[in-house]
Amino acid sequence: MTKLIDEIYKFGVVPVVKIEDAGQALSMGKALVKGGLPIAEITFRTAAALDAISIITSEIPDIRVGAGTVLTVKQAKMAVSSGACFIVSPGFDPKVVDWCLENDILVLPGIATPTEINMGLERGLRILKFFPANILGGLAGLTAIGAAYVDVKFIPTGGISASNLASYLSLPMVHACGGSWMVQPELIKAGEFGKITDLVKEACGIVKQVRTKVVKK
Repeated sequence: MTKLIDEIYKFGVVPVVKIEDAGQALSMGKALVKGGLPIAEITFRTAAALDAISIITSEIPDIRVGAGTVLTVKQAKMAVSSGACFIVSPGFDPKVVDWCLENDILVLPGIATPTEINMGLERGLRILKFFPANILGGLAGLTAIGAAYVDVKFIPTGGISASNLASYLSLPMVHACGGSWMVQPELIKAGEFGKITDLVKEACGIVKQVRTKVVKK
């Protein structure tokens, strides 16, 4: 689990994928890898999610695939059975979080308040999803809530794009960012995998630039 946490930090950004046709999952996964970002969060917002996770993990062993928008323990179990190595949820469901911890599965529950952060701390969690970031005050909101929790890192998701990625990554409490702009459903549906690769490369360039500045400091 620690290795995966470190990898997510290194990647700096996690593509949040909503895919309608599992038949396009492999091409999408290859586009991410080609762009330099072998990680994806496949959301449970479509019926194709489980098949997409299974196809990508079986055909591209080096990619890290997680399941997003996981709302129940049943969904978490199905996702892991299909090959998911981490679970992401929009909110903090104690049952989902506890099941993942009991089974040594990395879980990134969504939080929006200090109370939810405290719930995570009680369970030993030190990395939480800040969602929806844009609605919760964006950079200012995350800075304010993060100031009270110096030992907690966040993965802001919601409203993240190439235009503000660097600003979020520059915050000391940000572990990585989640975003769908690189893998918009329209791009996947249209088979524009070259465009996806280009957007991923751009995101990786931003991450590298920010992290280089941090190291120099």
